[in-house]
Amino acid sequence: MNTEQYSKKIIKDKNNIFFILGPCVIESRDHVLFMAEQLKNISEEIGFPFIFKSSFDKANRTSINSYRGPGIEEGLKILEEVKQNFELPLLTDIHQPAQAVQAADVVNVLQIPAFLCRQTDLVIAAGETGRIINVKKGQFLSPYDVEHIAKKITSTGNKKIIFTERGHKFGYNNLITDIRAIPIMQNMEGQYPVVFDATHSAQMPGGSKTTGGCREFVPHLARAAAAAGCDGVFMEIHDNPKEALSDSATQYPLLQVKSLLQKVVEIGNLVRRNN
Repeated sequence: MNTEQYSKKIIKDKNNIFFILGPCVIESRDHVLFMAEQLKNISEEIGFPFIFKSSFDKANRTSINSYRGPGIEEGLKILEEVKQNFELPLLTDIHQPAQAVQAADVVNVLQIPAFLCRQTDLVIAAGETGRIINVKKGQFLSPYDVEHIAKKITSTGNKKIIFTERGHKFGYNNLITDIRAIPIMQNMEGQYPVVFDATHSAQMPGGSKTTGGCREFVPHLARAAAAAGCDGVFMEIHDNPKEALSDSATQYPLLQVKSLLQKVVEIGNLVRRNN
């Protein structure tokens, strides 16, 4: 089974919770290959399906001086190497309609960043590629509002859509998670898979030159989402989060992630057995 077939099987399988895992941004070729190998080993040991993620560009950084990534050309070359070496399905963000086709030549899932989820030209360009589209629900949207995003994408004939809950703005520089968003989005027309983003939901956006966050709440959020019956869990993972070039406050430590993923899988299985 190739990575394209495998990625489609993952999102259709209601019997197993799946994961989207990887470092926030491509910091170097060696780092991405190392992280892909480590996460694949963990996934095989525990026994869960996952899609590897990393971004070639983080266009929504707080500061003009923040690291953004290697760019689309170099970034896609590195992701192609991950696919060839480890046979993993891939996910990456796109920020402009012109990037959709180029990224779709390499990755299996195109991700629409939360701040761009209402950009019609972007989501239509992504839909037209025929790839799976993961839409991050904007921090400013209710779960009911994603129905309009789905209609934009399905207007292209593409119904391979995932929606990801990643917290909601709560005053200044804070996010909260309304766990009701998971079943609300799951039950809308189309019955699309819903993923919970456990690391970005722990962010405290703005307020300084970099986005802060409360990494200690990531396990609680991930377990709660699995108990609520989410289809998948998204987590950004780093071997040395304090030195990460993006989202250092919320990326989860590689050395600690195995035990957390094991618990999330167990909770997800329990929920599925009792539904």
